Amino acid sequence: MQPISPEKIQPLLEHFCNRDVYLHLETTNGSYAVLRGEKTISVGSFVRNVVVRFERGMITGNGPYRVGLKMEHGWIYAEGLTDWDPASTENVLLMAGHDEEGRLMIAFQLSVTPFGTESGEKE
Repeated sequence: MQPISPEKIQPLLEHFCNRDVYLHLETTNGSYAVLRGEKTISVGSFVRNVVVRFERGMITGNGPYRVGLKMEHGWIYAEGLTDWDPASTENVLLMAGHDEEGRLMIAFQLSVTPFGTESGEKE
């Protein structure tokens, strides 16, 4: 993973527009807060292999970044993104947000094929 370069992400987002793609969106502070003994409420979300079609995708901010997907009947957005995989292509886009200690706080991924399971098999 490398720090996000919006000028590299934007064309990839545009490539996914107006076609069915698979979304993986995950947020967490759960185990990290518990491990530090903080008295916070554990929060998180997990969406995997949901097929979405969006008409506009955009990245905004100065870091951390926000990615929004404008769909026919609403929006999907992810905030707090800091890093991306430069091996991302027109077939897969991988981004994540890490805190100051390098812990994963958010993952945002798009793909033209389903994401595999933890064992590496397709779902």
